[in-house]
Parts: sequence; structure tokens; C-alpha cells
Amino acid sequence: MKRIINIWLLIGVFISSMAFVGCEDDENPANNTPIQVNAVYLQDADSDVPDREVGFARLGQLLRIEGSGFEGLRKVYVNGYDTYFNPVYVTDNNMLIQLSGETPTIEAEEPVRNTFRFVKTGTEYVYDFEIRAAAPSIARISHTLPQAGESITIYGSGLVEISKVVFPGNIVVTEGIKSDVEGEFVTVTVPEGLTEGGSIFVEGSNGGAYSPTYFNFMDGVILDFDGNGQQGFWSWSEDGSMINDEDLESEVIGMGNVSQGTYVAHRPDRIASFPTNSTRLTEVWTAGNDVDNWRGQLTPHIPATTPVSEVAFQFDVFVPEAWSGTGFLKICLHNSFNGGEWSGDAYNYVPWVEEGEVVPFETDGWMTVTVPFSEFYSFSDTEEGYTFEDVLLAREESSYKNFGIYFENSDFTLANVTGNDSDEKEFPSSETSIDVYTDNWRVVSLEKPTYTDFPEEGETAEEVVEE
Repeated sequence: MKRIINIWLLIGVFISSMAFVGCEDDENPANNTPIQVNAVYLQDADSDVPDREVGFARLGQLLRIEGSGFEGLRKVYVNGYDTYFNPVYVTDNNMLIQLSGETPTIEAEEPVRNTFRFVKTGTEYVYDFEIRAAAPSIARISHTLPQAGESITIYGSGLVEISKVVFPGNIVVTEGIKSDVEGEFVTVTVPEGLTEGGSIFVEGSNGGAYSPTYFNFMDGVILDFDGNGQQGFWSWSEDGSMINDEDLESEVIGMGNVSQGTYVAHRPDRIASFPTNSTRLTEVWTAGNDVDNWRGQLTPHIPATTPVSEVAFQFDVFVPEAWSGTGFLKICLHNSFNGGEWSGDAYNYVPWVEEGEVVPFETDGWMTVTVPFSEFYSFSDTEEGYTFEDVLLAREESSYKNFGIYFENSDFTLANVTGNDSDEKEFPSSETSIDVYTDNWRVVSLEKPTYTDFPEEGETAEEVVEE
């Protein structure tokens, strides 16, 4: 990461420490020295211009204010909000201040809106400067592999008055967009003609934002039961756990986002219900050895050096009735599990446990689930610095390279879910006939382009990608 080094900061620690010792003394001449602001600079270590003069700033941004008379400063009010600053980073001619996320913007009273108010014991100064809400951000998308004509919901923050959504391939939608008044989500209809994968870009009154590059990412599909990827099965029996191609279903199901061709029911019709406290009740796999080639398929798009927190397994799920209190899906990186594990190269998907409580889970239509590989138990230690290469090696070093999903119905504790040994709450299993369907298994990147308010000449904001 680039570092911002200003000479005034290097000497500021000494100067300001001396100055602010004297601040307690009302006789200090600095308390009455007039304040003047000459310019405001955005401090952005990730930008090509890390110290940029600006005419506006957003909540959360770090600013360098240049001028004179800052020694003896007691308070700074931004849009009337008392904003903390560290006196260590104040000299007579410069100061650093970060705009609090609590600062009012359009809610601020008219007389103080778009102002800095600098206060010393003996004087104060008001500087007019535009303060904008924080730039929007996208946290997730309800369905990242939808069909044209279906509606999707984009979740995040600051998604206020979204007027434009740009899909991969520069397909622009400006009509039929519905924004939440609180800025927490926006809905839009998927246009015709999508052939590329990548990020979705949204633009509204707070600026623009990108999603991760996982939208319509067909190159990452490892199994969709319709010809992309190959299913593997063996030792099938009428009452056995193995799911074969005859167990798959293709009837159109779901509302809004409907099923796409063939999909897997994790409780096929031949199994009436699952018994209590049992593991590996059903299993569905990719073909594995000599067929699956994650390195060849995926690394041209997702470098092996990518941190595991920025690579994920995605799948689409449909649960038509409330799933609550029992059962989960075990996602297995390779075929080396007997069932019941809460460790190793696997992840247990338990959507009906939220913040330690049972919350029934069901969907009207199909929705996308994203599981970063950093949530797989083997790669969850953030201090180890795992990368996608570790995921690839784990598969390549396995005797059986099938990727798969079990349905399990065993007892477990909250500690199994959270990894916190003190979470002793128990979740005893019970017999269940829950229907859970999945489709479109894929590996995706969670990296996203960075929106900038300051494109270079001849560019638009959404064309600028800063890594």
C-alpha cells in the first residue's frame, strides 16, 4: 500500500505537542490567532493521487486541511456535528480530520449545512465546503446468475435514488429501477442480451458503486446439471445416499427467479424423510479425478495468489417451505469425508441459524449463496495468509477429487457454527422431510473495481478501475 508522507506531519508531532500543552493556558497567543483555510485535500493511500485537492468530500474520508492559525484549535464542527480530531496531527498550517459517518448531510440544518466551523478559545472561523453522504456500496446480489426478464435485488448501503444500473458488457438500464428510501437495497429487471460476466455498476445521488465480478460468471461453473461440468456417481441404490442423474429434477419451480433446466433435490422423491442424528444422508458429486480441472479452468480468471477471502463457492438454492431447527448442507472440497465433520476442507451451510438463534429459512424463488473459501474450516485462520493456491493444492493432493454436497441431519452446538468454544447452545436434530434444491455450482472472485469521484480527463467515473 502506498504511504502518504508529508513533511509537515513529520515535524507536527513535536510542534503540536508543544502547542497543545500551552492550550490549557488562556494566555496563549495562539488562542486568538485568526484561522484561515486555503485548500482541502483528500488523503487516499490507494489512489494514484494520494493527496488530491478537492471541492467536496464524503463521510468516512480522511482530509488534510491546509491554511493557517490551527494552533490552539479546540473544536471542529462539520455540518454542525462535533467531529473528533487528533491534536498530534495538527500544526499551525495543516491538520488531518476524518469525516464521521454520523455527520448529517441533507438532514443538517440549513445554516450549518456544507460548512466546517473551527473553534478556538478566542476566535472561530466558518469555511464553506460541500459534504456528501458516504459513497454507496454493494454487499450482495440476490441472484448472480439470473435469466433475462427476472428481477434481482442489489443489497448494500447508500443505494439512494439509483438512476442507472450497468450490467457486464456495458448494458445500461435506466428504467424500472426501484430504490429503498433507506438506501439498503435496489431492485432492477435483468435485461436481454447478457453474454459477459463481471461487475454490476450502480449510480445514484450518493455516487456509484461496483459489485464483485461474480455476476453472470459462467466461466466459473463447475456443475449445473445441464452440460457445464460433469456429475459423478457410483454405488447407487434405491435407498442409498448417492444421488445419480435419474434423481435429478427439471420441473419449473420457484417464483420470480425460477429454476434453470435441471437441478438437484437433496432429498430425492425416493426418500420420504431423514432420520434424526444422522450424517451423509444424501450426496451429490462432480466427476472428480481426470475430469475436474480447477487450475486450468479457473486460474485464467482468478489468480492462484488471490487471498481465500476474495474467492468463493457460489450456488443457487431454493427452499419452498420453512427450514428450521434441523438439517444442513455439508459442502466438501473433495471426497474425503465420512460425515459429521465440522473441520477440514469443508463448510457446513446452516441458513436457519442467525446470531445464535433459530430463524426459519425459506425462499420464494431461487437465490444465490456465496461462501468465501475463508469460511471453509481449513482456511479460516486469517493469520495464515491462505490463498486460492492452497485450495487448489488441497484438491490436487486428495485421492478423490470430486467436489460435492451432503445433506446431514446431526446434532450440533452453536460452537460448531461460530468456532467459539464458549457457545454451548445445543441444536438437537429431529426427523425431517425438508425440500432443499441447489443448482449452478460455481467458483467466483469476490474482488471488485473501485469507484472514484475523480476520473482522469476523458474518462467517466464508472470507467476508472483502481485496484
